[in-house]
Amino acid sequence: MNKSPLAVAILAGIVGLPLALPAAAAGFVEDSKASLTLRNFYFNQDNRESQDYAGQAEEWGQGFVLNYQSGFTEGTVGFGVDAIGLLGVRLDGGGRAGKGGSDRTPGQLFPLESDGSAVNDFSRLGLTGKVKVSKTEARIGTLLPKLPILVSNDGRLLPQTFEGGQLISNEIDNLTLTGGLIEHAVGRASSDSTGLAVGGGSQESNQFVFAGGDWKVTPELLAQYYYANLEDYYKQHFAGLTHSLALADQHSLKTDLRYFKTDADGANDSAAGRAGGYTVGGYTRDGSKKIDNDTWSLGFTYGLGAHSLTLGHQRVSEDSNFVQLNQGNLDGSKGAGGTSVYLLTDRQITSFTRAGERTSFAEYGYDFAALGVPGLKASVAYLKGTNIKTTSGHDAKEWERDFRLDYTLQDGALKGLNFSWRNASLRSKGQSQDDLDQNRLIVSYTLPLL
Repeated sequence: MNKSPLAVAILAGIVGLPLALPAAAAGFVEDSKASLTLRNFYFNQDNRESQDYAGQAEEWGQGFVLNYQSGFTEGTVGFGVDAIGLLGVRLDGGGRAGKGGSDRTPGQLFPLESDGSAVNDFSRLGLTGKVKVSKTEARIGTLLPKLPILVSNDGRLLPQTFEGGQLISNEIDNLTLTGGLIEHAVGRASSDSTGLAVGGGSQESNQFVFAGGDWKVTPELLAQYYYANLEDYYKQHFAGLTHSLALADQHSLKTDLRYFKTDADGANDSAAGRAGGYTVGGYTRDGSKKIDNDTWSLGFTYGLGAHSLTLGHQRVSEDSNFVQLNQGNLDGSKGAGGTSVYLLTDRQITSFTRAGERTSFAEYGYDFAALGVPGLKASVAYLKGTNIKTTSGHDAKEWERDFRLDYTLQDGALKGLNFSWRNASLRSKGQSQDDLDQNRLIVSYTLPLL
């Protein structure tokens, strides 16, 4: 993975600190943590409406994630370094052709060779230098953000990572301020970094700037605002409110409201720029390929002991799809495809973010600890989207049903070992993959090393 000369110099200095300053480096060593996460992942996707069954995918792999986090050196300014080592090993399948033998399915768990077959293994190393002053921390290098305007996708064998810098400050009580710059990303099934784009864009942007804050207004109420700018693609504002209300006798009510306003920026805001590849995919008004979108979602979760029920609704405006960062069009053959978005409708197969889409959803969850089986949880969700705008002029619709079953060992030598089965079905009209059935079987275990 390529690093800038500045990042390499900073990291080299930080790694050498424990040797050069043994007294100041006490916290660097004593507060260090390390773990090895093992993830065995079986993926099966059935798309029988695709030509020659080219949409079928069946893959099985073993992932290893070695995670090291140092403490900080002592003093007014503390220095530290984090490292993440990622390795994916193919056990079976991947890159399988359809019956006709001509079309190859892009890798879901692994990158593909030039002949369309899956690689035997792939790996990458991420390093992050960090500096801390008071309650403010700066990080440069590999990042795995979990922010409303950028979410690292972890839905396959290995997580998606980003390269850049980030600043997080907690100097003011109950207020967290965050800002940063992202320049590259590495896909969840890839060893190679790419630039940044949106779904449907073929040109790279290497500047994603963001800033925002999370304000804990009361212990029950969280208010959020973030701004993001992907150069030559979009400007995005996000506002969110989350409220948790504890009621009597194990009753609770959580309210979650999210709103995004996204407008064209730079090249995407001009006809010449869009002609050069700075476009957005899917339906756009007048076929302009210009980004122009407002999206809001609202969900209510009612809890009663071991039971939880979520009901909600989401609306996407009609001029273009909702967008956030997506590498798929830049390096899809090498496993760079796949992205997460911070919406209540971001589910196993799709996200219900197409222009004009109106989605109603419900989810029920149950914790079997109430029946004497701690560690066993199940949930089922159903989402239906309508009013989807298409280039044919006819509105489309789609639905997805998700089922998830998780069990985590509570004691014994393998305490923490997790088994997860995730099953989903999507039926969608007006896009290339109309009918999908998908199963994921995941066994994961994290072994503490330090």
